Amino acid sequence: MASKFIEFFKEPPAKELIQDKEKVDKMYSHFRWRIFYSSFIAYVVFHLCRKNIAVALPSMGEALNLSNTELGLLGSSLYVTYGIGKFVNGVLADKSNVRTFLPTALILSAICNLFFVISATVITPGHVSFFGLPSSAVLLWVMAFFWGANGWFQSCGFPPVAKSLSYWFSNSERGTKWSLWSTSHQIGVFSSVMISGFVIDKFGWKAAFYIPSIICIITGLWLFNRLRDKPQSLGLPDIEKYRNEPVKCDEEEEEDNRSYFRIFKEHIICNPIIWMLAIAYIFVYIIRFGTEDWLVKYLVEVKGNTLTLASSKLSSLALVGAFGAILAGVISDKIYKGNRTPINIIFLICLMFSLLAFAANPAQNNMMDYVYAAMIGMFTSGPQMLIGGLCAVESSSKKVASASIGFTGVFGYVGAAMSSSGTGLVVDKFGWNGAIAFWMIAAVICVVICSILLLYEKLRKKVC
Repeated sequence: MASKFIEFFKEPPAKELIQDKEKVDKMYSHFRWRIFYSSFIAYVVFHLCRKNIAVALPSMGEALNLSNTELGLLGSSLYVTYGIGKFVNGVLADKSNVRTFLPTALILSAICNLFFVISATVITPGHVSFFGLPSSAVLLWVMAFFWGANGWFQSCGFPPVAKSLSYWFSNSERGTKWSLWSTSHQIGVFSSVMISGFVIDKFGWKAAFYIPSIICIITGLWLFNRLRDKPQSLGLPDIEKYRNEPVKCDEEEEEDNRSYFRIFKEHIICNPIIWMLAIAYIFVYIIRFGTEDWLVKYLVEVKGNTLTLASSKLSSLALVGAFGAILAGVISDKIYKGNRTPINIIFLICLMFSLLAFAANPAQNNMMDYVYAAMIGMFTSGPQMLIGGLCAVESSSKKVASASIGFTGVFGYVGAAMSSSGTGLVVDKFGWNGAIAFWMIAAVICVVICSILLLYEKLRKKVC
């Protein structure tokens, strides 16, 4: 049984290279496009079972009588397991079959969503006592358990995608393809917000978990058919060789001599750039998830918006954020010649001004709320895509692409957990102005770290 389980997820062996150049061209053309759109759709759909809780928070908190701190605990349960899981599953994904690893995770995430909402139906606050504990406390911890389990399976989504993008697209095109793919984050949040807002309005908050779960299960089954592992598993040559691009010397050496652990140690554990990126990622995620998860509640409570209006404003943050990710990738490629750090600093400074403008905008000026929310999304998505994603891969080796993403992801989701619990606690203690200040401080710290990284990169170039 165990051997069949391992075999199901094990990375497929490389097939004998196809010698027919015409066939190779045809297969590469077909599968590169197929891998890209499948990975894109997969990650969009993953968000349906992750960001749905952001829209459900006001209704769920009222129905279950949960405080902001308790709602923050639910969010933190996902972020803690997601952060740990992103690293563990990143290591596993490097040696696993993308075709089975990713769809299975999506389906299991959907199942966790179902158990999460079913537990709120089975355990009714104020009616039953479990083992001498109030039923409301039991319900909170049961829901936190299933939402945490959801976080683990959600963390299996990004690492195999990072592996696919690293193996199916070469160095000269990876920046563009990565930035285009990274818009799946924002499209996913947008889709989740719109779907959840609509179904909550029509059917109640529980529908925001039932309906996305069904969509995720159907998509997971479809992905089993669409996805493939590395090009070598189909008998295709390495992408750099196929496109006649130079291969880094260390990559060639790794191919013949280095163990996975040695590559991991040299390119991640002993890599100071990866560590600086990882620490900066903490503060990027404090802002990202602070705004994504709490903005609806902020608009409802501070500016008196309806849930539908608040959800539509959050959707502008997500939708325009997609443009920000592409813009950051293109500018860093074309203007800064692959140096990503300057654009991170510029975006973060613009983000601080956007947060202040959003908070200062009068409640009746809905149009400018849309504009400022969109700016927040745009200037957050650039650093999010670059710092913990493309920068991490480019600062390591594609042999440990999933692991490098997982490593920075651990730190990112430490920030996400701090954001979820921290924002809830700050709001309860100091009000919503405290939350804005919390996110602003995170942006300032991130700018400082990126500035140190920029100086380090310049000194290293002088030494070289």
